[in-house]
Amino acid sequence: MTPNENNTQSNINELSPHSGTRYWGEVQVIEEGESYRISRLEIKPRHGIKPQIHYHRNEHWVVVSGVAKVTCGEKEILLNRNESTYVPAATLHKVENPGQIPLIILEIQNGEYLGEDDTERPYDLNLVKPVAEGQ
Repeated sequence: MTPNENNTQSNINELSPHSGTRYWGEVQVIEEGESYRISRLEIKPRHGIKPQIHYHRNEHWVVVSGVAKVTCGEKEILLNRNESTYVPAATLHKVENPGQIPLIILEIQNGEYLGEDDTERPYDLNLVKPVAEGQ
């Protein structure tokens, strides 16, 4: 097999605009297709991804290293290495790293639309209201 034959998976997109550094850690897109994206998330200790909703995609999260504190709808769970969870579309969700080591998650997004403009945050939706002074 020649080196170029190894690259027959043209879906692999190391330069994806979805890859990069975030306030909570790093995202590396491993592979993308028309209706899916596979990413490696590394979340710093004591950091997390803010609550969000996607209407056109589901997500599967598999913990590779560390401990994940996952909130999905009204349910909160802790996931250890080699455990996973499913986040259905139109469900408020977040993930946090309560531990002392980096949390590494493989995220599989699957849906009819994967654009970042399909991400809404609770404050945007008025689902979470700031506490008024004096209350």
